[in-house]
Amino acid sequence: MARRRAMSSDRAREVRARGHKDAMEFALLIGLPRDYKNNPQAKKDVIDHNGDAHSVKSGSEWRQIFLYSPNRIKNDYAFAAMNGVGQLIEECLNCFPLDRSVYLADKPIYKRKLEKPMKEICDKLQDKPRLAAFLATSFFNGEEARFLTIKHDDIYHIFYHKNVIDTLRAHFTIANSVAMRSGEFDNQKVLFKLNGKNAGELEVRNDSDVHYREIKFRLNKLKILNLLQLRITLKDEPSLVNGAKVAGKIVRYGAAIKKFKE
Repeated sequence: MARRRAMSSDRAREVRARGHKDAMEFALLIGLPRDYKNNPQAKKDVIDHNGDAHSVKSGSEWRQIFLYSPNRIKNDYAFAAMNGVGQLIEECLNCFPLDRSVYLADKPIYKRKLEKPMKEICDKLQDKPRLAAFLATSFFNGEEARFLTIKHDDIYHIFYHKNVIDTLRAHFTIANSVAMRSGEFDNQKVLFKLNGKNAGELEVRNDSDVHYREIKFRLNKLKILNLLQLRITLKDEPSLVNGAKVAGKIVRYGAAIKKFKE
């Protein structure tokens, strides 16, 4: 697997700003007022007229689903209830010393410590109901958000949360990463694969003083969108927004056709 460079702080700010802009565009498309305010700390990127929340994903190919600190994981009862998954994530983070300079002085020691809990998380997520619980918590914080809305090529594709979880659970295979070159170590990540190709990663982020000892889950937006479109075959035509048809801007799939009404 090719190594990806850590995103710079400036680039990260640009990505966040673009995400907020796209969420606002979607809010306006479905008739919300221009002074609409969302909750950037939650999964509720947009709350529609029905009071239902949308987790909006747009922008680049790889999209962050969550980036959590040790305290965030420790206090999340949903992760804790997954038969040890939350505790194993905590263990992964605790493999690394509090002082990043200590980690940088001898990375191999701590990477070797990480292998065991990462392997155990992979084993836990082989269980399909547990995998579904992990995905539901990661994407939707349980049912805090009811819809996954993905922007691609200037179109907003809307999927109902249960359709998303059922589809991903059925088609993901879970594996650990394998060292590809000298000096690397096995089992540094949990990989989420589609048709044998990597479509997602759960990893510990240690690339800067700002992002150190954090657990990151990210997925390939295009691969996920393609899978959902392929497997959730029922879709509607662009619907009426404020009395006018928005050509090609909003498409609903599966249960979202009835569940999301503008």
